[in-house]
Amino acid sequence: MNDSKLHYADYLELNKILEAQHPESSKKGEMAHDEMLFIVIHQVYELWFKQILFEVASVKSLFIDYVDDKDLGLINARLERVIKILNVLVSQIQVIETMTPQAFLEFRDLLVPASGFQSLQFRLLETHLGLTWKERGQTEQQFFNSRLKEEERKILDEALAEKSLRTLVDEWLNRLSTLKLGLETFWDDFQKHLEETFEKDEKSIQANSTLGEREKAFELKNLQDSRESFEALFDDKKYQTLLDEGHVFFQRESMRAALFITLYQEYPLLHLPFKLMQNLVEIDKLITQWRYGHALMAKRMLGMKIGTGGSSGHEYLRKTAERHTLFRDLIQLSSFLLPKSQIPKLPEQAEKNLNYYLQLK
Repeated sequence: MNDSKLHYADYLELNKILEAQHPESSKKGEMAHDEMLFIVIHQVYELWFKQILFEVASVKSLFIDYVDDKDLGLINARLERVIKILNVLVSQIQVIETMTPQAFLEFRDLLVPASGFQSLQFRLLETHLGLTWKERGQTEQQFFNSRLKEEERKILDEALAEKSLRTLVDEWLNRLSTLKLGLETFWDDFQKHLEETFEKDEKSIQANSTLGEREKAFELKNLQDSRESFEALFDDKKYQTLLDEGHVFFQRESMRAALFITLYQEYPLLHLPFKLMQNLVEIDKLITQWRYGHALMAKRMLGMKIGTGGSSGHEYLRKTAERHTLFRDLIQLSSFLLPKSQIPKLPEQAEKNLNYYLQLK
């Protein structure tokens, strides 16, 4: 028990929080009513960013070197909390959209050159999740160098020097691929099964009398694209080319492990790993959704004007939403999926290893 007479307001330090709104317009002699909303919204964003960073840091700590199986549930619970928070951030855009463009113009010029681009916490969040310096592009790098304070750049550099969550997940999946599950010949068998499936599908398309030559060519092209996607998983050189060109981030064995987990997700020992990957994809989706929402809001508020930080406003925000997809490798797993009816049956020993198996004597 706490013997001190702890008070609610003191515990939450409400005096600091509730007295931290100082509209620039009021300093000029006439308060712009909606500036208070603008400040509070962004302060709330920063508080939620702090909580997300706290959760991501804890998840990263559980991934370093070795992931204890019993921690997978905890990791998923914390990622699901991040998802709930991101849903709040996305819906919060509706609140700031109650401010009209004209009301924003009452105080907008007073904010220059301050900008949400300078949110160190959001930049740290991107970095800890997996966004690299190279992926930011030259224009974005220049903005960082000119807009962030020197001490903020140092903090960001320290974050960039750490392993990101994306890297840690890649390493974890790579380690999973080496587990002895009675699958020594699985990928050879899987590749053979795929070839048989593709050949069967090709013959089916060619024999389909309801398709014209143009439709057949289209279907065959789609089939060939699927073939080539799968081939990279079985060819070191082809996959290395994808890595070198930046089309993929995860190692080949990591992708194979992720594909196996996805294909056979119904097995008990794969439930939590599959859920973990799905949670990462959902986080990626919500951050992209938030970026797009922010971009549309900027377009509504600013039109073709530049942002207060000197960026191209809506156009910049739209492009970053499209470009900064952190777990695209997991999203692209759908390119490699087969219908359940076409998935090869696992060897008996592998099934036992992936189930909660009790051998009765």
